[in-house]
Amino acid sequence: MKITVITVAYNSAATIADTLRSVAAQEHPDIEHIVIDGASRDDTLDIVRREGAHVARVVSEPDRGIYDAMNKGLQLATGDFVGFLNADDLYADPLAVSRIAEAAARPSVDAVFGDLVYVRGDDTSRVVRWWRSGPFQRRQLAWGWMPPHPTFYVRRGLLQETGLAFDANLRISADYEFMLRCLGRTGAQAAYVPHVLVRMRVGGVSNRSVPAVLRKMREDLFALRRNGVGGPVTLACKTLRKLPQLLSRPADERT
Repeated sequence: MKITVITVAYNSAATIADTLRSVAAQEHPDIEHIVIDGASRDDTLDIVRREGAHVARVVSEPDRGIYDAMNKGLQLATGDFVGFLNADDLYADPLAVSRIAEAAARPSVDAVFGDLVYVRGDDTSRVVRWWRSGPFQRRQLAWGWMPPHPTFYVRRGLLQETGLAFDANLRISADYEFMLRCLGRTGAQAAYVPHVLVRMRVGGVSNRSVPAVLRKMREDLFALRRNGVGGPVTLACKTLRKLPQLLSRPADERT
């Protein structure tokens, strides 16, 4: 089982070394790591050269934003399953990709996902929020359920058959819309890995400011309506689902 991991970066010198080391430490024997850089002006590429001996391919050129860069990665991927690890995130442990590959082994599985913890930007051992996905049930999409995109891996054959790609016209919610199209399909099969797979630093673009939050809500609503999944009630439920994530911790994170 070949797994493609795509890392999109732009001026990521402060964090990308952690990401690269995290992928290099994985025990799964067949990982294709692709780095798509948006022509960074800092030391990102120097760090990739220094820490990325395992990286299969590096592309550095201007793009039209993060989702345009992600689409470039999808076009280059050759793995059986394809997913993303952001340039400021890291795998939770060396078994993360092995767990993804094991869950993806069944021919009927279209996608694989797991749990995620948000961690402090200055201390990735400090958990701020635990996103426990739970098993996939298509009807739950209308009630705001969605797996965390950094844990989401899709069968490349499905991408090729459906032309599935990110809508680069969306600035914040193209990942949500991408997953809705994948999981909202009739007969879609997704496997849940009941482990924390990714540690994600807090401070993403969607919650940096009030205008960004409002734009994300508009784009989320557009994504829901485009895919015939729901509307304002779904959006409200999606927001409310975040509250329990702030109050609980994975068993191995409790002290």
